[in-house]
Amino acid sequence: MSKVLERRDKFREALILAAERAIAEKSLAGLKTRDLAREIGVANGAVYNLVEDVDELILRVGSRTLARLDAALSAAEQNEPAEPAKRLVRVAIAYCDFAADNLELWRALFEHRMEPGKPVPEWAIGEQMELFRHIYTPLAELFPKHPPDELSVRARSLFSAVHGMVALGLEQKLIAVPVGALRQEIATIVSAMVKGLVAQSVA
Repeated sequence: MSKVLERRDKFREALILAAERAIAEKSLAGLKTRDLAREIGVANGAVYNLVEDVDELILRVGSRTLARLDAALSAAEQNEPAEPAKRLVRVAIAYCDFAADNLELWRALFEHRMEPGKPVPEWAIGEQMELFRHIYTPLAELFPKHPPDELSVRARSLFSAVHGMVALGLEQKLIAVPVGALRQEIATIVSAMVKGLVAQSVA
């Protein structure tokens, strides 16, 4: 690799890390390219030699966030007991904990909107969809006779339920719920949902 490319890659990585810090500290709305350029020591226009546009920059930060979320969910899966229903509960709680500990970066995953008419890149969609395995795999163990398409929809539905509880529970308004109580409620609701689904499948 040439020194020019090495230098570009170094500035690109610095830009993404600076954007990550800015979002974590000031939220997505606080992301300003001129501030990032000043922080990493380049001209404002040079930012667009490192990334295509702000959308790509935000997606690259999101990629780092998703990787850390993936690691957190994987760690939760490794704990005992190994039963799929218990794993689903642990994954749901780990998701809540990650959101609480990385609030603005987690919010940015869902608040970011691409420029009108511009699709989300396939690599970003792939990274997002890969995380559904943490729900899909234990569901497939619980319901081995269910077709993959049905399990995929169920995994998304279960995620939506947990995500909604987390999003509302962590809202910094009157509807906010203390994290400890939120974790318990999520465990209770996910356990009840899984038990209901299992009972329905054998009825």
